[in-house]
Amino acid sequence: MKDIFEGIQSFFEDFAFAPLDYMRDLELDSWFLANAVNWLFILVGFAAFLYWMKQLKNINDRNEENRDSTAHSFLG
Repeated sequence: MKDIFEGIQSFFEDFAFAPLDYMRDLELDSWFLANAVNWLFILVGFAAFLYWMKQLKNINDRNEENRDSTAHSFLG
């Protein structure tokens, strides 16, 4: 049973995380390239935020939202 877990450990340490190890070693040369994964996450999050705001504006412009104070049961 121990060999199975050591095999999983070996796979992740030697192969799966090799690109991340390279990026960690790259930090001394270029901080921006070493954090490329973080920049990618920030860009995807920003694009999703802009898309969500555009959709909310479209719904608001079409006046589809019920804005009565009794629209939801928890409002009174």
